[in-house]
Amino acid sequence: MQVLLLGGHGKVALHLTPLLLKRAWNVTSVVRNPDHEREILALGQGLKGNLKVLISSLEDVKSASDAKRIIDTVSPDYVVWSAGAGGKGGPSSTIAIDQEAAKHFMTASFASPGISKFLMVSYLGSRKKQPTWMPDSEWAGIVKTNTEVLPTYAKAKQEADEYMTALAAQRKRDPEVAKRPFQAINLRPGILKDDPATRKVDLGITPKGRGSVTREDVAIVADQLLARADTEGWIDLVNGDEVVEEAVERVAREKVDAVEGEDVEGMIKRFFP
Repeated sequence: MQVLLLGGHGKVALHLTPLLLKRAWNVTSVVRNPDHEREILALGQGLKGNLKVLISSLEDVKSASDAKRIIDTVSPDYVVWSAGAGGKGGPSSTIAIDQEAAKHFMTASFASPGISKFLMVSYLGSRKKQPTWMPDSEWAGIVKTNTEVLPTYAKAKQEADEYMTALAAQRKRDPEVAKRPFQAINLRPGILKDDPATRKVDLGITPKGRGSVTREDVAIVADQLLARADTEGWIDLVNGDEVVEEAVERVAREKVDAVEGEDVEGMIKRFFP
């Protein structure tokens, strides 16, 4: 398998890269800064898959055609979005990367006959309605983050997530297009930590709106979600008590989707009137 990993120098992506390579998958890691190339290539030493670095600024992706040019260079089977402005460059960079570039890559990926999976690393609070399973106290923390702490980031992530959800739903309604298998996976971790992996999670739907998770655990879960043919939808993630392998199996078997309660029909009508 060929994997296009966008945001390859992010901390989650740095953990994810060797996991994918261990599967004998090939990875092309997209980064903006050429100074990071050596560090990334070192991740592939002694592993089965081939690792390449593509130097490209996602902030320069202004259209689906721009995204398609990068996709065509790699010809991936799977696309992983683990990119983000990281608060650098101000609100304009956040909108340009977390929202617009993400949407352009989704448009191009969903339209590409060779791509069968798109995994977006989003965040747990990227939703507009309080889910039924989340207590008021936990939801209040999300609302504060989305309106006071990181309002531009929250807006960008919600826009990208809703666009991805609408694309996936719209795709399933076209009988001809739906014949080609495609997994749209929206992995939604809580507050990110740099601690070592615990391999214990609360996955799929969680009441822990202000819960945290290690970046290494996010990578482990992403790797396992990509390795299966039966994972899709919104999958919330924080550290918890369930072993990762068992959690992923349960979420896939029960078709858990944390988009429940959101206005999916409204998303479709907004993006595809």
